[in-house]
Amino acid sequence: MSERKLGVYICHCGGNISDYVDVERVRTAAAAEPGVAVAKTALFACSDATQQEMVQDIKEQGLNGLVVASCSPKLHLFTFRETAKRAGLNPYQYTQVNIREQCSWTHRDNPARATEKAIRLVRGGIAKTKLTQPLEPIIVETVPGVLVIGAGIAGLRAAVGLADLGLSVLLVEKAPEPGGRVAGLGKMYPQGKTGRELINELIEEVRKRERITLFTNAELVAKAGSIGDFQVKIRVGGSGGDGIGAGTGGGETDGGENGTATGSREIIADGPGNGNHGAGGTVGDGTGREVVTARVGSIIVATGFDPYQPAPGEYGRGMPGVVTLPEFRELLDGAGDGPLLYRGKAIQDIVYIYCVGSRQEPGQKPDGETLNRYCSRYCCSAAVHAALLTREKNPAVRQFHLCRDVRTYGKFELLYDQAMKGGSVFLKFPAIEPPVVEEKGDGRLRVTVRDLLTWGERLALEADLVVLVTGMVPRENGRLVDLLKIPLGRDGFFNEIHPKLRPVETVVGGVFICGAAQGPKNSAESVASALAAVTQSAALLKKGHVELEPLIASVNPELCTWCAQCAKACPYAAIEQAQGEEKEVARVNRALCKGCGGCVPACPAGALDLQGYTDAQIRAMIDAFLKEAS
Repeated sequence: MSERKLGVYICHCGGNISDYVDVERVRTAAAAEPGVAVAKTALFACSDATQQEMVQDIKEQGLNGLVVASCSPKLHLFTFRETAKRAGLNPYQYTQVNIREQCSWTHRDNPARATEKAIRLVRGGIAKTKLTQPLEPIIVETVPGVLVIGAGIAGLRAAVGLADLGLSVLLVEKAPEPGGRVAGLGKMYPQGKTGRELINELIEEVRKRERITLFTNAELVAKAGSIGDFQVKIRVGGSGGDGIGAGTGGGETDGGENGTATGSREIIADGPGNGNHGAGGTVGDGTGREVVTARVGSIIVATGFDPYQPAPGEYGRGMPGVVTLPEFRELLDGAGDGPLLYRGKAIQDIVYIYCVGSRQEPGQKPDGETLNRYCSRYCCSAAVHAALLTREKNPAVRQFHLCRDVRTYGKFELLYDQAMKGGSVFLKFPAIEPPVVEEKGDGRLRVTVRDLLTWGERLALEADLVVLVTGMVPRENGRLVDLLKIPLGRDGFFNEIHPKLRPVETVVGGVFICGAAQGPKNSAESVASALAAVTQSAALLKKGHVELEPLIASVNPELCTWCAQCAKACPYAAIEQAQGEEKEVARVNRALCKGCGGCVPACPAGALDLQGYTDAQIRAMIDAFLKEAS
């Protein structure tokens, strides 16, 4: 390769870096490294102005390598790759060095050492970039279909959106009926419709679209392939399982005798009827259930949430008259036009206790159990809305809201205002001293609370009903996690790459998340994230091909003796045995390899390497790290 001429740019990040790292000293050290032709600092390296300056320097100085020392690559790796491409530089000859999360934010107490560490990291990035080779993305043709897992409000809306964009959809629901938890809700805000009405409207839209196939009593049981071309197996069975709609493939299913048409075309998934389901075919699994095989280009996970279930004794749970918010909504919605009763008695006093199952403090759960430290967000609005519905039914009911804080954000603030004007009383209790619920002995309850809004006065409130305003918790999805290999966050929900820049993408290419599967959301937020996942899937599949990262494992056939150790180490089944010119060797499936590098150290013959992170590059980086900082 010709002599390397690198450009190095050190970002202030508006003070996030420069407040703790001497960026000018880092720049000076970088400028002294052999092969560095340009070394500059920038207030914001990601700004349009700085990117344009990089493009100009690459063109005018003939740079053949780019290093940016800034924030995490999770944020702007693709930003600077695109900058390199605009300048005519191969994007894989760019290296991003993280001196924000790994230096300035980590070592705020020691700016001198943070600066020294930043210099070493930048030197490592320079050493790696000197050994980069131009790489080209791997082109894979895409299948114009999407698997949507979960047919709640998010999954249904995603399916409709995908079909309207010309993509076929397999919509898989584990329950006997679509709709999720929204289907069981009564009147909702701000639509004024019941949850069942909203879900029925969506189901009707699904029925109208022949590109959608809905399976109920079904679950994903196997997945192979990679972004653009996943091979999936869906087991359909249980009691009353069926499906509506039709896709665009040609598989058929034969069943028994009791099929009834529920869509424009029908796939019957558990025995009765015949249909065309748009998948590759079906086979039995020996239990009377079917396994549907299909190919899809992307997968959207919309599996929803579970409501928090208080432990016995938690805020009086188990006492007569102590119910969760979902149980209270069932009671409220089920009363219809009649009086609001609990166990046959009229309800006159209600006490709501907020933050049950959210924002938990140490000591609130048994040792060893995970604390739900996050705020579920929707619960405050849901409780206030329930209070307004209660007042509509009986304005004489006295309602007390015991809160740590009230987070009725956005338009839901109007509900809070209406509730206060309607007589609801809000009290604020300290996090370390939650309310205590006791039985009075006359069929009523007593709630003792210290109110911070009245300078710590201790109050005793009598109630016919105590409503525990419970938050959302992650649904148990262990099997799905194992199949899809998508990570969970610290809160147990599915984890996106970045909450602002890539909010529905996961680290597994082609697999997206939406709705309450990725964190607490109300119905409107769930639909918004579902449409974001639709947009990402369509952008991926409508082109007809996808470009995959070329940073994958490669095999030197001269050194390989096929001992199979690399295949055993690969978590993605991306390495297989193949016939070489003279012997059996390992072969990397370029579409399946994720570039994790797990196979490289497993090879006893040293026949494997990782493009973009070769052994030579890693050694060069280590040597640069060890070089004394000046």
